[in-house]
Order: sequence, then C-alpha cells, then structure tokens
Amino acid sequence: MGLEETRALICDVDGVLTDGSILLGEDGTEIKRFHSHDGAGLALFVECGFQVALLTGRKSGAARQRAKELGVQHVREGARDKVPAYEELLAAMGVTDAEVCYMGDDLPDVPVMRRAGWSAAPADAREEARAAASYVTHARGGRGAVREVVERILKAQGKWTGVLRRFQA
Repeated sequence: MGLEETRALICDVDGVLTDGSILLGEDGTEIKRFHSHDGAGLALFVECGFQVALLTGRKSGAARQRAKELGVQHVREGARDKVPAYEELLAAMGVTDAEVCYMGDDLPDVPVMRRAGWSAAPADAREEARAAASYVTHARGGRGAVREVVERILKAQGKWTGVLRRFQA
C-alpha cells in the first residue's frame, strides 16, 4: 500500500488544516485560520481528479465554508469516534482503505490512520499520531502540511509535472 494507489485524501481540520487554534468571539462565532498553500493544494488535488473529505470532531461553520470554497464535497463533523464517520466517507466516495490517505494530528485520528493505506501527520502532531503515520511532514499543521502531502502524492503518481505545466508561460 502506498501513494501510487491513493485516490482520496481525508483530513482532520484542527491541527492539520489549521494550527489548532480556535478563536471564539463573545457571540460564539468561531474563527479559524487556514493557510493559502494548503487550500491551493487541495484545490489542485480535486482538479486532478482526486476526492477530498474533511473529518473533524468539532462542528464548524468555518470548516464547512472552507470546504465549499475548495470544492471539497464530503465533510463529516462532530465525529468524536472517527472510525464510523470514516467508514461513511469510504462508502460515499466509493473507495477502500488502501486507496485513502488520511491526515491527522491527535489521538482520535490514530485508529483511522492505522486503517488507511497511507497516512500522514504534521510535524507538530501528537507523538502517537506521528508514530502511526506513514509520513510526518516537515511543515506544521496549518502551515503547509497538507500541501506537502498533496504534492508528495501527485509526484508519486507522475501528475506533478502536468500541474506545473499549467502554470508555465
């Protein structure tokens, strides 16, 4: 199992697509900071024909909005136990464990990371998540870690050169 078989990327949100900070306004409004490199990477990934899903333990309007902006069609929120939600995503996307890259950063992600064909953790993930990962990024969560994984998959499948050609004059 490896990057060559990957057809879908499922990401946790807090600590993976964000730096893990959660800002709450007095009115309860939640604010998250997403890195533009991660967003651009996910958008490229979708354009290249891959499926992307977000799987998070929190319910977040900010995460739903970001998913919509990037063309991410599958979002599962409020999943304290991520395995059942992961299984729902597999069925919805029509993929198997072996075809999934899962990216997580904390204890609730570890069971899913162990099931996925390939898994990744940001550099600043909890020790247990890093130990369960097939790959630990150089970048921290919310600081380009997802983009690093996307590029790794595209390069392993020979698609990165085609992506680069689209941006050359």
